Amino acid sequence: MRAPDWLTARPVAHRGLHDRARGVVENMPGAIRAAVERDFSIEVDIQLTADGEAMVHHDDALGRLTEGDGALLQMTAAELRAVRFKDTAEHMMSLGDLCDLVGGRVPLIIELKSHFDGDRKLAGRLAQVLASYHGPAAAMSFDPDHVVALREVAPNLTRGITAERDYDDEYWAKLNAAQRNPMKAWKHGLRTQPHLFAYRVDDLPAPAPWIGRNVFGCALLTWTVRTPEQRARAARYADQMIFEGFVPQS
Repeated sequence: MRAPDWLTARPVAHRGLHDRARGVVENMPGAIRAAVERDFSIEVDIQLTADGEAMVHHDDALGRLTEGDGALLQMTAAELRAVRFKDTAEHMMSLGDLCDLVGGRVPLIIELKSHFDGDRKLAGRLAQVLASYHGPAAAMSFDPDHVVALREVAPNLTRGITAERDYDDEYWAKLNAAQRNPMKAWKHGLRTQPHLFAYRVDDLPAPAPWIGRNVFGCALLTWTVRTPEQRARAARYADQMIFEGFVPQS
């Protein structure tokens, strides 16, 4: 299955069209509404809860952008829906809440965050929610196992790999070499069979996304585009950008 045209037809607002200086925090309802109003596609993150729900949030713990503290995986969806974003009156959403808010008006690109522990419940929950959603949507993850799970539970859903050239910075220190190695150079490709790559902009050009795009016909998105230089790189090497910190002009 080729990636659908809507996937690359318009710029993708990274975690919604957020602007912390104006009180609009990433992944909160206001950021989603702002992106819909400007007709941008929307990239969001989802995390698994203790009761198996998918909540829209990037971090696996509260505190950076929200009130409170604690790991999302140890809290229920009801508890997390009560969590407010700092300096706002807005609360965390579930994936179902997000779908209701967007209502199919713009494409959704949903990144499944992973604990790299083999737990596939998040992919299963996403598949359940999107089964009754009628808008354009795709799902992706850094974790190849999540993408394999998506291929199994939702074979007709557009799926992709979020990737970068190396995984040697502090963020990936929690993974051992056996976990990181399959993520490099598309070594998982035969198992995941993605329709899209979402690749780190500063790592382009690179062999893996070039092969995915030019040999296997994958769509190539690139993240996270913030500067004019990165925008030029995205225009040269990718099909579309995932952006933040500015508003692209049509």
